[in-house]
Amino acid sequence: MITYSARAVSAVLAGALAFGGGGAVFALEPAAGAQTTKPGAATSAASGIFSDVKTGFWAEKHIYKLASQGIIVGNNGLFRPGDSVTQQEAVLMALRFMKIQDKVNSETMVALPEEFVVSNYFKNYVVLAFQQGLLDKTTEMAADNLKTPWGERKATREWIAEMLVRSLGKNADAAAYATEPTGFADDAKVSANKRGVINLAVKLGLANGLDGNRFDPQGAVTRAQLATFFSRAEAQTTLEYDNTIKGTVSALADGKLTLYAGGSSSVYNLGANTAYFTSASETRINLSDIQPHTKVTVIGATYSPVYVEVTDPVQQVESLSGNFAMVAPGNKIWLKSATGFTEYTYDEATTFVDVNGDKIDPAALVADSTVTLQRETYTGAHKVVSVQVTSGIINKTASGTIQSVDLTGKSITFKNAAGKEETFKWEDGTSLFRTQSSVLLPADLKTGAAVKYTVQDNMIRSVEVTEGIERTVQGTLNEMTKSSVVYKKADGTREVKLLGTAPVIVIPNMAVPVIDDLIADPVGGDNIQLTLNSSDQVTKIEVLKRQIEQLDGAAVVDYNAKTQLLTVKDSSGKPHVFLLDDKTKLIYDGVSPVLSSVGARLTQNRKVNVKGIGERAISLEVVTKYEGTLTEVNTNARHMVIKVSDGQSLTLSYPQAVDMFGVLNPTITDVPIGSPITAILSGSQDVVQVLKARMVTQLEAATVNSGTNKIGVKWSGGVSEINTQAIPLTNEAGQAVKLTELVSGEFINVTFDGTTPLSVQFVKRTAGQVAAVDAASGTLSVKDYAGAVQNFTASAGVKIIRDGTTTTALGNVTTADRVEVRKDANGALIINVLSQANRIFWRYETTTSELLVKRANLNDNNYRFRVSPNAYIHQGDTTLSVQSLKENDNIVLYINNGIIVEIVKQ
Repeated sequence: MITYSARAVSAVLAGALAFGGGGAVFALEPAAGAQTTKPGAATSAASGIFSDVKTGFWAEKHIYKLASQGIIVGNNGLFRPGDSVTQQEAVLMALRFMKIQDKVNSETMVALPEEFVVSNYFKNYVVLAFQQGLLDKTTEMAADNLKTPWGERKATREWIAEMLVRSLGKNADAAAYATEPTGFADDAKVSANKRGVINLAVKLGLANGLDGNRFDPQGAVTRAQLATFFSRAEAQTTLEYDNTIKGTVSALADGKLTLYAGGSSSVYNLGANTAYFTSASETRINLSDIQPHTKVTVIGATYSPVYVEVTDPVQQVESLSGNFAMVAPGNKIWLKSATGFTEYTYDEATTFVDVNGDKIDPAALVADSTVTLQRETYTGAHKVVSVQVTSGIINKTASGTIQSVDLTGKSITFKNAAGKEETFKWEDGTSLFRTQSSVLLPADLKTGAAVKYTVQDNMIRSVEVTEGIERTVQGTLNEMTKSSVVYKKADGTREVKLLGTAPVIVIPNMAVPVIDDLIADPVGGDNIQLTLNSSDQVTKIEVLKRQIEQLDGAAVVDYNAKTQLLTVKDSSGKPHVFLLDDKTKLIYDGVSPVLSSVGARLTQNRKVNVKGIGERAISLEVVTKYEGTLTEVNTNARHMVIKVSDGQSLTLSYPQAVDMFGVLNPTITDVPIGSPITAILSGSQDVVQVLKARMVTQLEAATVNSGTNKIGVKWSGGVSEINTQAIPLTNEAGQAVKLTELVSGEFINVTFDGTTPLSVQFVKRTAGQVAAVDAASGTLSVKDYAGAVQNFTASAGVKIIRDGTTTTALGNVTTADRVEVRKDANGALIINVLSQANRIFWRYETTTSELLVKRANLNDNNYRFRVSPNAYIHQGDTTLSVQSLKENDNIVLYINNGIIVEIVKQ
């Protein structure tokens, strides 16, 4: 190993006598024969930015900014943000940041020590870096630092921190922090001579820690990270960068931004490629988020900015209030004052708005209205930029959405078409609220509904709901048809509503009610609540209260066919008399017979279900089955107790057979207490022929055949087929789905009545990295592979499966885990922690979608893995393709059921 004296190094550096302009690149060393990028071409890189820097990328702002300033460009339209930066590339970046790259003359030949290896393209820049104090020759040319080529060595985070501090000329400041610990968990890994620069870089906001409170001082710096470091460092320097103007927005309209800076105004054309950010955030904003008279930095050549950053969102204006007197010729406005009138001048750019922020003509101002003038404070001219009426009489018709309704104060807050909120009061008897088809009460108005409203003399005169949201109304059910419902409102008026498609029916103590279970009657109909959609159609009918007498399992005492009087005894032996007529709904074994045929079956002790209002029977059902909940099984007496919908408990003998999914040859003792059941009776009603257990079971779909509408499901007895042609398919939100959306390996919740499937619900599975976990509150957040954060609660319980072992403590999950989360049939979370493997990449076989890794030893047969079509492959936040992986890359695999779902390139 050759060592060099300080004199020898100085002699080498002295060999660079003069330095001219350099190329404006932050890229790899050009290939032999390739043309280097000229300075004037640098700014073009920002137009459309780089194809591999997607909108929302964490370093997008900083890459956009430096590219717009010509400090960085890519190669063939790519920036390669996840690639590591070499030390010689970082030197060039620092020189551009310091704006001294033009001191380099690329045609001047320089010589460096043989063991100090730097690519030819970067030699002149490295020499300049030594001369400017960016690099310390004693440290960089030390013998133990020359074991590998210096220039192509990956720049570490602590090495970059030192260069950042030196480029800002803050070496002395860093020395003051040299003895302080960094505060990071890996402080022990920080080189002693780098502790001061790391502390200062963090304090200045140039560099941040990584996950787990690490700084990773020896970790390689990516191109995206380096761009971020230098972009943040611009706030610590007074240098003026190319194509960069700082000023105040004096006007913003029609795709043009007028910037006042240095005593003059310039107009910039905004385009589709212009990116907007704020100095306080890394996230892109919209053009609409930028307000006139705020401070901004505009970057871009020829008045076509590609980067606009809001540096101070506070509008540089002052407000003056007074009573309007008149508009005078010459664009002058007069306000009353104690001594007369004060005159202000406006121009065509001045905006005039009413109380609600709607634009008006200056001539529309009414004398003695209170107005507020805003004047800019940054040009010295104090131009009037806006005039707003703050009090006055309002008469108008407008469209907007309801923000709130105050029933006590009798006021409504609207958001008008311009997005501004305005509040008006109404008067009972003079205001009309309605939809296109019905009159509404103020309480019927819902937040979010689109409306057209009329205001006269500052009071609401009418509100018409033009596009509503879900709302509810209540009343008494008078009449039901297949397409409509008639109900009586609280004020005694009747109203008709059309039924939507398959409205949901909710009746207390009834498991799966249908429309026919509703009781419509002019006197004793159900008290109901209707949910109406935006088209004013009924989507849900909920029974709040029943006015009827309901007897389930009553025993017939006598039926007189002539008088049509039916006498029954309830379960307590109390007698009841009902009159059957042509309006009585009759049910026998699921069909609706005529009264004459049912009468013959109303023999003594026959069990019936009767619903009545007073002495009139609304419905009569000859019992062929009981539906309810199994509450008791007495193995000694061989009887069971069922609680039916009206709360009665019926004691029945053991069933002759039990129909239950998932159990071979089931008996009554296999049915859990509390299960919903259906007891099918014999014709004589004295024997339970079959007991059907109703349950919801989560099953894995082994096969899916959309052509035959069949799903093969796995269970302990093997694989069974479910025919879905006549049953509803929904997702967890209750929305209808198609069988073609289900693939084998997915989970479904199947509702069974015995072994008969009634419905199928697709189970949502979420896979990704744990973003947050709070065992105390029972909450879990997962960032899925689409980048969205999904939140879960473990209120119904949790099961965590890790390496085949199941635990029930949410605290066993950490933010380092990749997981797949779903809910079981009872709503409990099932968290499957994905297995992890650190391997070395070998190759990818496209034909089989298999990834092969290098074997750990000759006996290692676990080296082939199938890759999911939607696998998330990345390095940091940069998404990669599987084809971009190269042999010997260190990778981390996350595997779910033997399939790779995530690959992390190290």
